[in-house]
Amino acid sequence: MRDHGHPGTRLHAGERRGALMRPHRWDAVVVGGGPRAVALVERVTAHRRRSGGRAVSIVIVDRVEVGAGATWRTDQTEHFLNNTTSSQTTIHPDASTGLEEVPEDGETLVGWARRVAAEGERTGRPAWVVREARRTDPGSFPSRRLQGAYYGEQLDRIEARGGVLLGRVVGTVVDVVESRDSATVVLADGARLVTGSVVLAQGMVQSRPDAEVRALAADAERLGLVYVAPGMPSERDWSALPAGEDVIVRGLGANFFDVVAELTAGRGGRFAPVPGDPHGRLRYLPSGLEPRLHAGSHRGIPYRSKGDLSAPQLPVQPRFATPAWFAEVGARPAGSVDFAAEVWPVLARDLALAGAAAAEARHPGAVHGGIAALEAELGALPLPARGAGAARAATRAVDALLAARLAPEHLLQLEHLRRPTLGEPVDAQAWSSMVARLVEDELDSIANPGTSPRQAVNRAMAVLRGPAAGLAAAGVVEWGSRVRDVHGWFDADGLFLASGPPAGRTRQVLALIEAGIVRLIGPETTVAVEDGAFVARSPITGAVVRARALAETRMSKGAVPETDDPLLRALLDSGRARVHELEARDGTRVPSASLDAVPPSAGMHLGLALVDGAGEPSARVLVLGIPALSTQPGSAIGASPGVPSPLLRGADLAARRVLALASVHEPALHG
Repeated sequence: MRDHGHPGTRLHAGERRGALMRPHRWDAVVVGGGPRAVALVERVTAHRRRSGGRAVSIVIVDRVEVGAGATWRTDQTEHFLNNTTSSQTTIHPDASTGLEEVPEDGETLVGWARRVAAEGERTGRPAWVVREARRTDPGSFPSRRLQGAYYGEQLDRIEARGGVLLGRVVGTVVDVVESRDSATVVLADGARLVTGSVVLAQGMVQSRPDAEVRALAADAERLGLVYVAPGMPSERDWSALPAGEDVIVRGLGANFFDVVAELTAGRGGRFAPVPGDPHGRLRYLPSGLEPRLHAGSHRGIPYRSKGDLSAPQLPVQPRFATPAWFAEVGARPAGSVDFAAEVWPVLARDLALAGAAAAEARHPGAVHGGIAALEAELGALPLPARGAGAARAATRAVDALLAARLAPEHLLQLEHLRRPTLGEPVDAQAWSSMVARLVEDELDSIANPGTSPRQAVNRAMAVLRGPAAGLAAAGVVEWGSRVRDVHGWFDADGLFLASGPPAGRTRQVLALIEAGIVRLIGPETTVAVEDGAFVARSPITGAVVRARALAETRMSKGAVPETDDPLLRALLDSGRARVHELEARDGTRVPSASLDAVPPSAGMHLGLALVDGAGEPSARVLVLGIPALSTQPGSAIGASPGVPSPLLRGADLAARRVLALASVHEPALHG
């Protein structure tokens, strides 16, 4: 069914009385068809069931797939995985989030997978959905496409409850035009949807190419090179990378592991267990179709792995950054806390103590004088003076204590997390030895998460990063420090330590390193085009790699100021939206990476409303989730069963605002 004669806009409305029906005016248009859209529709139906009344008409527009969205699209490879376990995913609220009208039939991902496995293919589902559902358990890491199938089926089940007339459009929204009593959503093909409200829920928007990327792309086209630019892995052509050739890879974060799997296992390579290896080491059996991957980044080493979930886990109980300490800091005046000088030094003590305590437990006597003495000395460290060098000064003070107290063979230093060689050049042999040690340490931390000092530091960061970010969200961290520190280097450290890949995926990459298929270039990797080829260099290791192919596995994490999203660009460039900014201690205005929107705390009084360039909130356009992350902290995190969810709370507020703005007239329907 097409919208008002505009070809190319496929609109599938809900079926009622045996006919497809749609209104001339929709109560709401949701831009972005991923989990936030699904959660919004669920909340609308929940409130409508309680209050009664006519069905609310909502159309969801997504450029890729309604229900799954771009991140979870169901046409992507099975090798791209979610980074959290199946047990941590739902789209339905439960008692933990404190919302009214919690659904009794809300399926978690695990519950849905069990039902799919039992029903088999007789329901008409694709064979891959049934196959992947059957190997899903609470501790498994589902493919992104399977999670997308879950979201899509939940949207169908929610629609079937009644209370909503749902339209689905696959298309690209390029503008929203507001008038006194309505808004008009404009699509790229010229189609227009008139509505009472618009909800922007695009999720992880990407950035337009910067000057370096544009130059690399232009050089690649001119010279006949292969360049895979930064972006969502599911939207890149990895088949373009040549088999059996050297390929430079830039980026060693979460996407790196997925892309490597696609270029190896996805091309017929196999991984086999090494018999008798105590750490679960794998051996790679090549297909001959994989490229040789020379990988680098600023840090120079891949994200740290999660441990084996089946192994005993190490409990983490912070001794310095305790709940009481976080409560005390959180009660300080707004904007009064410098994160680098007052928060990080305390977190650093706990990271250091966690690693040292694990080393002492595994090797009694590893800590000279014992853990109690080290804890006392860490607690006595003074806070550094505020200023540009505060974080590094605190880190060095902690590392100096560790160096004095730990035997060299057990020494863990925090500065190594950011700079594996502490910025000192090393020769090829020394770097090779460091990489070999990295492989062994990672395998040990995966297989023995309950005793590994390395894993202890990772788990301590996993415990601390949420409350630390909560201080910024609460407004007590000075705005400049929040942008520079919390959302700068600390977020990066948190991802590196506590948001690593599944253990199985890391074992594969380590096997590829040992097989010579993956080679780490070194820290501070740079890439340029020289003499008709891509050239990667590390000034630390001295490595130089020439190749005719360059693959970027880095991507934007939802940063709005340079987004390539056509709707957000139109709104920002015309002054109908602005980037959220606050005043730093010195009086300067510091921009965030997010849209400005009225905070959820405003509730039904314009909560979530888009704010324009003059500071005026929109009466009809709401922002939900990642594009407004600085005013909706926590909303980037998917909903998990039994855990209070900012994503679901935001969806509930958006639903109540949509209902308040809904047209009082019965929609005109076409049969």
